[in-house]
Amino acid sequence: MEIVTGYVEHIVFRNNENGYTVFNLEGTDGEVTCVGTFNFINEGELLEIEGEFVTHNVYGTQLKVSSYKVKEPEDLMSIERYLGSGAIKGLGVALAGRIVRKFKEDTFRIIEEEPERLAEIKGISERKAREIAIQVEEKKDMRKAMIYLQKYGISTTLAVKIFKFYGTKLYQVLEENPYQLADNIEGVGFKTADEIATRVGISANSDFRIRSGLYYVLQQATAEGHIYLPKEVLTRKAIQILGIEIDSIEKYIMDLCIEHKTVMKEKNGEIRVYPAHYYYLELNVARMLNELAIDCPMPESMIEKRLKKVEERENLVLDTMQHQAVIESIKHGLIVLTGGPGTGKTTTINTMIQFFESEGMQILLAAPTGRAAKRMTEATGYEAQTIHRLLEVSGNPEEEGNINGFMRNRENPLEADVIIIDEMSMVDLPLMNALLSAIVVGTRLVLVGDVNQLPSVGAGSVLKDIILSERFRVVTLTKIFRQAGESDIVVNAHKINAGQPVVLDNKSRDFFFLKRQDADTIIRVILTLIQKKLPKYVNASQNDIQVMTPTRKGLLGVERLNIILQKYLNPSEPGKAEEEINGRIFRVGDKVMQIKNNYQLEWEVRTKYGIAVDKGQGVFNGDMGIVTEINTFNRTVEVEYDEHRRINYPFELTEELELAYAITVHKSQGSEYPAVIIPLLQGPKLLYNRNLLYTAVTRAKKCLTIVGSEDVFQYMIQNKSEQNRYTSLAEHIQEF
Repeated sequence: MEIVTGYVEHIVFRNNENGYTVFNLEGTDGEVTCVGTFNFINEGELLEIEGEFVTHNVYGTQLKVSSYKVKEPEDLMSIERYLGSGAIKGLGVALAGRIVRKFKEDTFRIIEEEPERLAEIKGISERKAREIAIQVEEKKDMRKAMIYLQKYGISTTLAVKIFKFYGTKLYQVLEENPYQLADNIEGVGFKTADEIATRVGISANSDFRIRSGLYYVLQQATAEGHIYLPKEVLTRKAIQILGIEIDSIEKYIMDLCIEHKTVMKEKNGEIRVYPAHYYYLELNVARMLNELAIDCPMPESMIEKRLKKVEERENLVLDTMQHQAVIESIKHGLIVLTGGPGTGKTTTINTMIQFFESEGMQILLAAPTGRAAKRMTEATGYEAQTIHRLLEVSGNPEEEGNINGFMRNRENPLEADVIIIDEMSMVDLPLMNALLSAIVVGTRLVLVGDVNQLPSVGAGSVLKDIILSERFRVVTLTKIFRQAGESDIVVNAHKINAGQPVVLDNKSRDFFFLKRQDADTIIRVILTLIQKKLPKYVNASQNDIQVMTPTRKGLLGVERLNIILQKYLNPSEPGKAEEEINGRIFRVGDKVMQIKNNYQLEWEVRTKYGIAVDKGQGVFNGDMGIVTEINTFNRTVEVEYDEHRRINYPFELTEELELAYAITVHKSQGSEYPAVIIPLLQGPKLLYNRNLLYTAVTRAKKCLTIVGSEDVFQYMIQNKSEQNRYTSLAEHIQEF
């Protein structure tokens, strides 16, 4: 790494959206072209830069900046350079020279304390003197803040966010309670605030620190799917995080309750602590579910007669439970339809659609992900949307207190008589709240899903809790239909779910088990399957074949597998653009996944001539696409998602992307692939369970291949232990 100090002589190019800047720096050894991301920079600034020299094939030698510090101008030449750089509007090189020649080292003091004296200089009126003083003062506050924050190891990007939020109050905030940063500044969590607090000198036993640590543990718990934590669990985790013993933890919890950050409730002798936002979400969802669960009176004989007409017209044959499900959806405002693969959920949904359509009702279909919505459309022949698109996402609905995250809400509800939601096991509490808020009482709501699959990635256990409440009509389909019964994927999935042994003799046409005991051997087998065997067998491309693994870490975890699979499935080639960003290589042709919801990113669908024919906003956790372009000049990566939606990611936002040649089973929810490969070796007992294996197997449509240890496979079938989520939606539903 090189360290260079100098002045910003000339800004050649600047992208104001992502801060990417190319500029000439005048240092002691002459002029250097620098490239990097700078949130705040002006010509004339004095910078200390750390980076490395690289050779660009067009622009020659450049200093690629990894970090920088803004420094105060120190000598007369520095002051003159800064004032004449264009940073101060209306002040050119000549005037800057005159000011410095007259006031010398006293220049900044004069501008700040006696700005009227600038009028002593020819060419500066009193009005202009005041304007110069105001600008210098504004820039001074920013410069001073940047220099101050850099002392505490705060990056320039973060420093700009802090200054924009707090202004000159930031000094008081940092000295009194830097933990406020975790509440107010996006990108600052408890750990970052704790590091700053340590540098500032805040005590490890500070009340601010303990309260912030407790709230951080609750936030982490929601990220793991919980809605609350028992007080004992919260205490234990907080002690681990803070590294200190905590006396009378109730005092700190009560302080958080008084600040409206948490809610504390007692149930059956257990004290529960909720983040306030999630407590009220659960109450709200419970209330709205109960409001929708009204009877829709219609004589039974009339229903049967009309349903029979639909069945005859559409040539549909329903079994007893399917028939019951359709009847329940006609008679009740809210029902749940659940069942495993091959049990006829799609036929049942189609019959419901045909019946309601024959009654002249307006029907809306939706699912949590783009892939699940696409499958629903293909299965029913009716357009299905993602729930986000159905609700017309606008802004960020995940922000606490943001009731305008969706255009469809209580004030502007969905216009429909019947709403059918598929893949309900994936729907978390915040999304369920948003959906219910946009549904008027009297609208029929049909919730469809497989309760035995993994729960949602987000907080809550919505489908499971709705069923557990025993408040609503639930129809469970169990019969495997003949066509589905010919698939060993379907048959074995049901065996796994029932804890029954699975025969691994490879006489199947769609369920294979290749016994291997070594991680590297397993990876070689995976590559052979993807490159040579499976594409022809299932009539699909390499990108349609999905590797799914239980873990992120380890020899067969997502992180290692993706590096190896990228190397062999999309190797580096002359003329194929690639870029290393924050230690990760992105290459044109890479299969990637969005790993968090981003409601601001804009997408567009373009013709082959580049003309936009559709536009919109939002890309969501689990969306998968292909890298189509890497633009090193604009510093953007273009990704094409389903339905030809293209999104340009600034390099800084690629932290929201990861390679997706291999994905975790959790991330596969709601998706279906022509062929799935599952590598299996020993792993964490809590994770390697029946629930996860069942979910993984049900993702394969035409062919499933498991490569690894038979002992691990059989163990997972018998291991029913799964991480229970602390949720109370079922109880709240019953209370209402």
